[in-house]
Amino acid sequence: MIRYPYLEEGATIGVTAPSSGVGVELHDLIDLSCSRMKAKGYDVIVGETVWTQRKAKSAPARLRAGEFNEMMSNDRIGLIIPPWGGELLIEVLEFLEFERFKPKWILGYSDISVLLLAITLRTGIATAHGTNLIDLRGEFSDNTTAKWQSVLSMKAGESVIQHSSDKYQKEWQHSNPSPCVFHLTERTDWKVISNAAVTMQGRLLCGCIDVIRHLIGTPYGDVRHFQEQLISNEPIVWVLENCELSTADLRRSLVQMRLAGWFDNCAGILFGRSGANRPVDDYTVEDVYEDLYEEVRIPIVYDIDCGHVPPQITFVNGAYVEIEAREGKGIVKQTFNP
Repeated sequence: MIRYPYLEEGATIGVTAPSSGVGVELHDLIDLSCSRMKAKGYDVIVGETVWTQRKAKSAPARLRAGEFNEMMSNDRIGLIIPPWGGELLIEVLEFLEFERFKPKWILGYSDISVLLLAITLRTGIATAHGTNLIDLRGEFSDNTTAKWQSVLSMKAGESVIQHSSDKYQKEWQHSNPSPCVFHLTERTDWKVISNAAVTMQGRLLCGCIDVIRHLIGTPYGDVRHFQEQLISNEPIVWVLENCELSTADLRRSLVQMRLAGWFDNCAGILFGRSGANRPVDDYTVEDVYEDLYEEVRIPIVYDIDCGHVPPQITFVNGAYVEIEAREGKGIVKQTFNP
């Protein structure tokens, strides 16, 4: 059974850094992001880990876990948003108090997807794969990014529909700030391996392949338990994205996931746009997707709105999802079924 948090109007947002914190030279980004949240009517509590960064992490693992556990037990806080991702979130998992967690929204992506996936798989608490706090510092958000509030404000049993973006950002332009943070210049085009319209339905699971693959074989990546004990053997729809992997490493990772049973009883796989996917010996990312399709024979859609090439749709781990991809466009309907 999936348990869904509910974001109340005027809720308190907890900002903590279970992966990377923010160096002194970028503290103004946190201040600006928090002021934007306050302008929307939220209260904000910022943890100490947010303000520090050393040796690829905000703080030692026990400190990061302790601050996160404290925010999860703080009844004032209705939503936790890390500042951004990072590298070493996996270090904190063994110190998290999963059995004490109550339903509370956690929103983020990249390395944060390790935390999101582990919590949903172990506890059945829905988590939200989407924007991070730093990317909400703009004067306004594009329509795709802004949907996070509508999604997290749904109640159990309700549905929300999101559409593929019109345009996406090809590259970051930090020297040319935008009022909505992103520079959306390229036409979005969801692609399907079969070149035909596809639909899929099932329970949603999301993550950055670079990091969630390391949950395989651990107590935090038991997809079979999740499927059998928490969603009554309903099919899974995977939404995955690649941050830094070459095509060969991506292929190895997907084979490992398949051999570990992560794609058993799977209704479809969607891949986000990526600035990585470096070909190896003429082996392209399209070749990777074709090879995976030959093995699993389920719909595969790629270049969708997810991950490190913004904007991105807010996907909820554990939600019942119905997805349609047709003529370069996508429709995502999520229903908060228990």
